[in-house]
Amino acid sequence: MNASDAVRARAITKCFGDVVALDGVDLDVAYGEIHGLVGPNGAGKTTLLGLLLGLAVADEGELEILGRPVGRALATPDGIAGFVDGPGLYPSLTARQNLAALASLRGERVDIDDILAQVGLADVADDRVRGFSLGMRQRLGLAAALLAKPKLLVLDEPSNGLDPAGKKHVHGVLGRLADEGTAVVLSSHRMDDLEALCSEVTILSAGQVVFTGPVTKLQSEDRRLAYRLATSDQAAARRIAGDVPKLRIDDKQTPRGQADVLVISGLTPALDALVARLVGEGIGIRELAPVVSPLEAAFLELTEQEGKR
Repeated sequence: MNASDAVRARAITKCFGDVVALDGVDLDVAYGEIHGLVGPNGAGKTTLLGLLLGLAVADEGELEILGRPVGRALATPDGIAGFVDGPGLYPSLTARQNLAALASLRGERVDIDDILAQVGLADVADDRVRGFSLGMRQRLGLAAALLAKPKLLVLDEPSNGLDPAGKKHVHGVLGRLADEGTAVVLSSHRMDDLEALCSEVTILSAGQVVFTGPVTKLQSEDRRLAYRLATSDQAAARRIAGDVPKLRIDDKQTPRGQADVLVISGLTPALDALVARLVGEGIGIRELAPVVSPLEAAFLELTEQEGKR
């Protein structure tokens, strides 16, 4: 195992009866890395997270976490924290009481008020959790995980229910932990969150890995992407775009109520040629953004390909 790896999984297989949840999965996560797990429902993401947290054991394969081989007994190793299927909280207790109870059970001496402030819950520290929104519960679950000062943090859909302020707090905490050397593994259906947070992603489909690597590799793959284009002269932009080889105008994808936006699709060289011609004719580019993010486009393409096999 590489000394810089917090997680090393090789040929991990996990079945539930006749259902194969994971089929020969490999995974490497370095210390200081935020690694995203992506996949459709039933792809095996939650099962894999459960293995990392010690909530289940693999039927086959090798798993090493924080430099130690994982055996066949259910246990959460020291230095690992997180949650799957939502955090486990006491609804009748306040946020502060929840963390105090968990810290007492673990024998941890921590500054609970500081941890609540980190996740943006200082103002509701003495409110009972039963009145919390989904996003507030998610943030409190993250706070509970921080009690253990984890070297590996495992989170299942941590962005569920988060408003922009909550997302800012969570992203800030995860980024700081990674900067301090903690390995973070998280699953999410929010591609924008993964692109903002993760340096590496693994895409699962039907229990198998269909891609693993840097997010930048997905962005540089030769995939035809659709882009929204808004300029200072849309009529001229439409004319120029129509003259660029291998570039297609797709009016069917124009967002409802945004007739002033032109939707074009093509590979990166064609888009570069379009931008050069627009600038050359003195046309201002006010927006050029993907209709679907590169990560989402790759996710759809790779999982659809796997589903057809």
